[in-house]
Amino acid sequence: MAATPSASISATTLDRAVAQGVLTTQQAEMLRYLEGNATTGSPAEQVDDEQFRFINGFGDIFVTIGIALFLSALSYFASQSLGGAGCGLVVAAASWLLAEYFSRRRRMALPSIVLLLAFAASIFIAALLLTSGLDDLSWRMVVNDNWPVVIAGLVTIAATVLHYRRFHIPITFAAGVAALVASVLGLVFGVVPDLAETFARPILLACGIGVFALAMRFDLSDPKRQTRRTDIAFWLHMLAAPLVVHPLVSGLIGTGGLTIAASVGVLAIFLGLAIVAVLVDRRAVLVSGLSYAGIAFGSLITQIGFSQGVVPLTMLVLGALVLSLSAGWHSLRNRLLALLPAGLVRRLPSHT
Repeated sequence: MAATPSASISATTLDRAVAQGVLTTQQAEMLRYLEGNATTGSPAEQVDDEQFRFINGFGDIFVTIGIALFLSALSYFASQSLGGAGCGLVVAAASWLLAEYFSRRRRMALPSIVLLLAFAASIFIAALLLTSGLDDLSWRMVVNDNWPVVIAGLVTIAATVLHYRRFHIPITFAAGVAALVASVLGLVFGVVPDLAETFARPILLACGIGVFALAMRFDLSDPKRQTRRTDIAFWLHMLAAPLVVHPLVSGLIGTGGLTIAASVGVLAIFLGLAIVAVLVDRRAVLVSGLSYAGIAFGSLITQIGFSQGVVPLTMLVLGALVLSLSAGWHSLRNRLLALLPAGLVRRLPSHT
């Protein structure tokens, strides 16, 4: 007897069901997860790939190109007639209206990300210009007067909250948290401006650790990475990575070049970040540290005496490191997890 072909629900049908209220967003995501496991492998295999929705097809790229062209031209004409703040408000409004179709109705991944970023950035710039009384951005204004940054950050947070309630785009959390970090930095340096030069890196590091902790809260609440929380955590990790890596490493690099001790220190920090990345199964921290690791390794081999071919040799070593980690990621992670308490391992993302 011939086997009965299995029927599957298309992604478009699921998106329409969510838009019309037939299914909740979480229910649709669970159906996608179950369908993926049935056709491509076990749950563990799906989790280990650290998958997230970024692009559904070439249509996403095509629409994104159109959005970029349209918003760029719109910003030019708006700035000519309405000034910087008016331009920001116009672009924000246009981004919201475009999201009504491409994000809420079509559920297109890449256009939704671009529209959210354009919306949040435009709101921040418009609020910054309005509160500072200027018509265009001035870095001197941002450095000398931090209160417009605080207010702009708070306004952007409120705007991203409204945006998320309407469109439920995972990257919105990261955009709102980035605005919060800007407000915190502006508040600290506005109240105590003398701290700006001495404690800028420690404060930035503290913000990065806070964002990483928030990302881990989402990760630990969804260890099997079945729901929208894992996408939210991904973008928060992408934000936390440079906030953590840059303050840790930039102090060692300085402006006068790396000593041998500093180079070893940077590589040691990179090794520690790599262990953390493997344990939590998030590669963002590791990627953020690659450039610094390359600088440190290049400086180290130069000071040892290998002055010929420093750049290609550095690229060769870093490329080999990335490929080795990629090939042995799962086995290395299993070995590291074996060293942790069982209760903590159960809460971390699933592993093979």
